[in-house]
Amino acid sequence: MAAPLKRCLVRRRDGREQHGVAASCLRELRDKASGILAIDKAREPITLVLAEDGTIVDDEDYFSCLPSNTKFVALAKNEKWSSKSSDSGTAWLSEPVDEVDSGAEKWKQLARQLKDDLSNIILMSEEDLQVLIDVPRSDLAQELAQSQTKIQVLQDTLQQVLDRREEERQSRQLLELYLKALKNEDSILSKVAEAEEVPRKEMDVVDTGTSSTGTSAKTALSDHILAALTEKPAPELCLDSQDLELVLKEDTQALASALRWDKQKAEALQQACDQELSKRLQQVQALHSLRSTSKGKKTLPMGDWLSSKRKK
Repeated sequence: MAAPLKRCLVRRRDGREQHGVAASCLRELRDKASGILAIDKAREPITLVLAEDGTIVDDEDYFSCLPSNTKFVALAKNEKWSSKSSDSGTAWLSEPVDEVDSGAEKWKQLARQLKDDLSNIILMSEEDLQVLIDVPRSDLAQELAQSQTKIQVLQDTLQQVLDRREEERQSRQLLELYLKALKNEDSILSKVAEAEEVPRKEMDVVDTGTSSTGTSAKTALSDHILAALTEKPAPELCLDSQDLELVLKEDTQALASALRWDKQKAEALQQACDQELSKRLQQVQALHSLRSTSKGKKTLPMGDWLSSKRKK
């Protein structure tokens, strides 16, 4: 007996348009996806991954266990899935930005992102959060078609997110200062004990790492990102999720040279950015999961969300 057809949704990695496909097995879905998405034969075989988290689906039994209307992303040869391909990740950050020629237009673009999905708050940079907080309540209420009372709740929530990031930054600074003090104390005691044994010429070799980085390294990071990385404490907290991804993709040695840091410090920065990005995406996915299991399995309308927030 032939396996029953399963309804699936497929799209390309960088595409916004998705297509409905019915297939009885994984192989049939691959063939139909290649045709309906017009993928060149030279770029086959394609790989199918789950749109929500990039899980590679290459097992027929696993495919048969997936529910109907599962969303897939079709990857051509040599293409790789990234969080930008995810419906619940940072795809909205990659959308072409039109009408953003001034500060007034920027807040409208940000407001539209919140209107689509309030969980985008988690993915915004500190600068974007502050922009929305500073918008006059009446203007934001008109843009989002909500009452000023609900907009006040929204702006209070944005401020709380901003405050939490600042509190986390201050906590990290205190911890770093404490660890640095301990390290300096150990270093001073060690130097006193070894002062008579260490030749003077070895003392002059301490700063070799900084003098060799006179030339500026090529990097894909913008001046805005580099400035945040060098000037801000805990910079991963002030960057938006797209900027965090760019830092992660940067070659560690090139990043270290561009920032005039040693490689170990650059690796620590990338690790911190990776942890921050993972935390934000987990929060977004958790919100989406809660919504999908809630009554009616519908996204909570913005007005209802703000009303429930105010009652708490």
